[in-house]
Amino acid sequence: MSVAILSGTIILVALVVLLIVGMPIAMALAIASILAILPVLNFDAAVLTGAQRIFSGISIFSLLAIPFFILAGNIMNRGGIAIRLINLAKLFTGQTPGALAQTNVVANMMFGSISGSGTAAASAMGSMIAPIEKDEGYEPSFSAATNISSAPSGLLIPPSNVMITYSLVSGGTSVAALFMAGYIPGLLWGLACMSVAYVLARQHGYRAEHVFASKEAWKVMADAVPCLLLLVVVIGGIISGVFTATEGSVVAVVYSLLLSMFCYHSIRVQDLPRIFEESAEMTGIIIFLIGTSSIMSWVMAFTNIPEAVSAGLLGLTDSRILILLFINIILLVVGTFMDMTPACLIFTPIFLPVCMALGINPIHFGIFMIFNLCIGTITPPVGTTLFVGVKVGGVELESVVKWLLPFFAALFIALLMVTYIPELSLWLPGLMGYVK
Repeated sequence: MSVAILSGTIILVALVVLLIVGMPIAMALAIASILAILPVLNFDAAVLTGAQRIFSGISIFSLLAIPFFILAGNIMNRGGIAIRLINLAKLFTGQTPGALAQTNVVANMMFGSISGSGTAAASAMGSMIAPIEKDEGYEPSFSAATNISSAPSGLLIPPSNVMITYSLVSGGTSVAALFMAGYIPGLLWGLACMSVAYVLARQHGYRAEHVFASKEAWKVMADAVPCLLLLVVVIGGIISGVFTATEGSVVAVVYSLLLSMFCYHSIRVQDLPRIFEESAEMTGIIIFLIGTSSIMSWVMAFTNIPEAVSAGLLGLTDSRILILLFINIILLVVGTFMDMTPACLIFTPIFLPVCMALGINPIHFGIFMIFNLCIGTITPPVGTTLFVGVKVGGVELESVVKWLLPFFAALFIALLMVTYIPELSLWLPGLMGYVK
């Protein structure tokens, strides 16, 4: 048995066993990686190398963007922007069938992109829109399903922490290019959810009753403009080269803090320690996860696991369509029991070489992989956004699943479109000169 096959088998078996017994993912990655390298190195050398890989894996300047974007998201979550974005979304949806559900989708796209969190979007928007929908006769399970299915759309619309993570693990793919590439797939996700919500709402006769007068509409837009300017300032600055993604994350923190404290007056000085504590805790989890995954990346490279997987897949078939379908199926399965960040860290080194051998641009691969893993956040048994949405909606999981099925079907179709139509991901980066 070759070293690649032996080490790959050890990693797979060890990860499955450790995760089943409840081991934290970061620790499971480290232990599985150390075990996988033992056929090549002795135990002391394996542990020493693993420790070195953790420090080298997190000693990267661009990683500073992650804690600052997390902090900016937490500030905006507390900053009173949810209701303003909901009102703005109502202007777009008018009195179309299921207008409140459509509002939920649009608001999740905007709030998710600003906060960088699907769970935050599901929590904030669901808690505010669900009671209104119930008062207008919407089935609570339908409301929850719409909220859950649309919440991850903001993870594709920048700024996005998982895109920064992918940039690092893929060997330095441009963060700005990934940010630009996420817009159209993110909008496609939202449109898929809006289409399903429209059809279901027509079947059940759900219609909005309130329409904003012109004076109200202007006030709603004026209230929401400062929130949306955050995206313009941060993303515009990164794309135009005024500042890097890391510097842009600091700008996002300063902007969101000034907006929340002095414009909306929704955050007080005494609230800041708690916000900093929550941000530091989340940052610690993600950075440690990146560090331990660096051990696995090194083990894979050292034992030639990616090359073996690539040769195996390309040996089965030379059909690009079948290989991409096979990769998507694996990622969909993985997404049902693994969070996005560890899945991105583990499977990028495995599948990216395969895709590059097929002539697929790393930007395109990153976007359809992130799109795929976003679906995993709303599927059981580990879908964090799913369970947050169920809790916020005050419904049972069993009652939501039947409403979610048509949303899953629409999102799968959208995933195939993003996978097999590269222009959906590459057109905007191409306009900006990131793709030749």
